[in-house]
Parts: sequence; structure tokens; C-alpha cells
Amino acid sequence: MTDTLKAADVFTKLDIKLMPDPSRTVIRPFGFDYPAAFAAGRPPRSQAVAARLMALDPTYRRRMLALLRRAMQRRHRRVDNVFLHRFEEVKGGLGINVVDQDDRLLVGAYFSQEYAFESAALFNPSIVEIPHRDPGDGSIRFLLSLRGVGEGHVSSVTFRSGSWDGGDGLVIDTASGQGVPPRIERQEQGWVRLRSDDSEDISETVIFPILPSQRQGVEDLRLVRFTDHDGAQSVIGTYTAFDGSTARAELLRGIDVRTYEMRPLVGAMAGYKGMALFPRRIDGRYTMLGRQDSESLWLLQSDTLERWEEGVPIMAPRYPWEFVQIGNCGSPIEIDEGWLVFTHGVGLVRGYCIGACLLDRDDPTKVLARTPSPLLFPSGEEHGGYVPNVTYSCGALLHRRRVLLPYAVADEYSAFAVASVDDLLSVMR
Repeated sequence: MTDTLKAADVFTKLDIKLMPDPSRTVIRPFGFDYPAAFAAGRPPRSQAVAARLMALDPTYRRRMLALLRRAMQRRHRRVDNVFLHRFEEVKGGLGINVVDQDDRLLVGAYFSQEYAFESAALFNPSIVEIPHRDPGDGSIRFLLSLRGVGEGHVSSVTFRSGSWDGGDGLVIDTASGQGVPPRIERQEQGWVRLRSDDSEDISETVIFPILPSQRQGVEDLRLVRFTDHDGAQSVIGTYTAFDGSTARAELLRGIDVRTYEMRPLVGAMAGYKGMALFPRRIDGRYTMLGRQDSESLWLLQSDTLERWEEGVPIMAPRYPWEFVQIGNCGSPIEIDEGWLVFTHGVGLVRGYCIGACLLDRDDPTKVLARTPSPLLFPSGEEHGGYVPNVTYSCGALLHRRRVLLPYAVADEYSAFAVASVDDLLSVMR
């Protein structure tokens, strides 16, 4: 290993890019009310819309349904089931009894919208390995999550799958043309259980805002394959829920391949962005990284996954490219030398760069080394975009002492880079 390797030369950028695709849409609920000043003394607006529809000549309604199906069936599978399900959700507020199934379909369509969930941006990726049958070439399979932004700057979570051989051999599976929202299986105060039975491929599942805390977005999912003390494994993700004014941390946990829960994190340390879970307990306690003071890297610990009361800052800005703030770029990765953590730093003109640090395996409050220079940063060709001068990631993948880092460019699209662990450690100080 040469001592003259520069930080900027550690990663090799691959040619694969994932760009926003406005043709990918999902059918999601749509609702409408009168402004408060004009609601008094009037029946709900939903009743007015339903009454207008049912006052139409039945032949005209049948023609409307034929046109609706012709358009929607080209882009969405089992679209009748989607609209009928939506009708069941709203029928109690219609003020009339709709008996005919075709009319129920039309009502369901009036209370639905087709939403291009990644029309503006597809960025801030995270990645975890998923079990698979070894094809004999030593490659591993992975699940990739991405933040999609569509109309109204609303953020959703979308997924891809693929394989990686540990070198430059990266394959991203072709995304399905379908977009399918999960169904709410159970909802209680503050949390929800979802099922994605209608998805035939993971790329079809789209998690858009469901809870009031998520009204403006489900942002920056950080995935980790978590192994508990009894050996049980699960995929867990932390994300930022944004209601348009307030951000808080929430948890996405896989129950099985099609069922998962979304629930808030609570406690003094939970009302902040960018929390990332370690892949196992440390000294019997759940452990996370965060950026609680909006400036430094923090270490948090808890006896439960939901409540986070304790935290200490462990790494503050030191170098010019991180003078404004530092934070994590996903969950820590356990290697022989300790915990490898990719970080982001914010510097001049609010530029985001990616660096890394190494934490002690037994006591991750101890920072053993860090990169004085960024590993990835906006290049001359990549400085523009939806949000200029941003290079960012929400997680990396380890295989055979090699790292695959998916990263976002200008909050617009996602790219990929690979590096060896030894090269990464060699540029830390």
C-alpha cells in the first residue's frame, strides 16, 4: 500500500446512474374539504362530489368508467381493486348508499390521485445485503432504498434490487413499470403496520406519507441488517418524518418479506434528523449515531428501540470541508479494525462532501481515525442539479474487504462508487 494515496483517489466511480423517472406513478389517496371559513352550514365536500356523480345519467357514468379503465390499466395492475379499496375507505362520509360496483369504482377514483413519486429527484440511497442462493460467482444480492421526490416536493421511499461481485461488477435490476402503495393492515395512535401483498417485485413498493407526522415526506431511510443478541435478524431503517414544519425520527422495521411497521422514536434524543442504527447491540444496548446539535456526530444508546434519552457528542468539525457540520452517511459497518462510519461534512457554499471515520469496536465513543480530506465531493460536472453542491449517502455495503457506496448527486440522482477498506484506512489520520 502506497503512503501517497490521496483521499480523492480511494473510490472508483462506476458508470451506473439511477435517474428520476416521471413515468413511474402510484395511485394514492386524495381528499378535499372546504376551507374552514366556508365550511359552516354545508355538507362535507365529499358528499357534494358523490351527489354530483350519482346525478349523472347511468349511461354517461358507464362511459366515464370505460375511459378511466383504458387509461389506468395501461399503467397499473388490478386497478379496479385499488379503486374499490379506496371506496371502502371513504364510503362512510358520502351521505349516500352506492350499491352498483361500477359506481363504487368511479367514486373510488374521485378520491384517488395518480402520483409521479420520483418525477423530480431520486437520491439519498441506502443499501443492505439480502439472503440469496449463491450463484457460484461470489456475488451478493442487495436491497437499495432511495428517496423519491414528486409533486409538491413530497418525499417517498422507493426500492431497487441488484447484485455486486465485490469489484466493478454491479447490476441494478430493471425497475418494474408498476408503482404499488402498501395497504394499511393496522393503525394505532402514532404507528402503523403495512402490507405490500400487491407488489410482485420490490421495485413496485412505494412508501409515501401515511401518518400526520409524515405529511410532507418520508425522508432519507437508513437501512441496516440488524442481528439481535439471540441471533434473530431483521432489516430495520431509521428515517426522518417531516410534516412541513417539524422533523422527527421514526423507525421502519420488517416483520416478514411483505409486512412492516412504521413507528415514531421518542425521548430527548429522538426529535432530530439523520439517526442511524448500529447493526448489533453494544454492551447489551441498542446504539445509534445522530447529529443532535446540528453540528457534531453523536453516539446514542438505549435499552429499547423506541425510546432514546441518552447521547454524547463524539466528533466535532475539524477540517474546512466540514466546518459547518458533520453527520453520518448511514449505519456503521463492522470491520476487523473497528466501526467504519461514512460521514458527511458541510463547508463552503453549503457544499456537502463524504468522508469517513473509524470508531473503537468496544467503545464507539472513541474516534480512532478520520479522513482529513473528503473522499467524494461535487465535481465540476456534478455541481448543479436540484440542490447544487451536494454529495450524500445513507448507507454502504461491505463484501470481501470492499465497499460499495451508493451516493446522491445534487439531491437529484444516484450514482455508485467502490473502494477497498485498506485504502480507506490508509488515508485516515
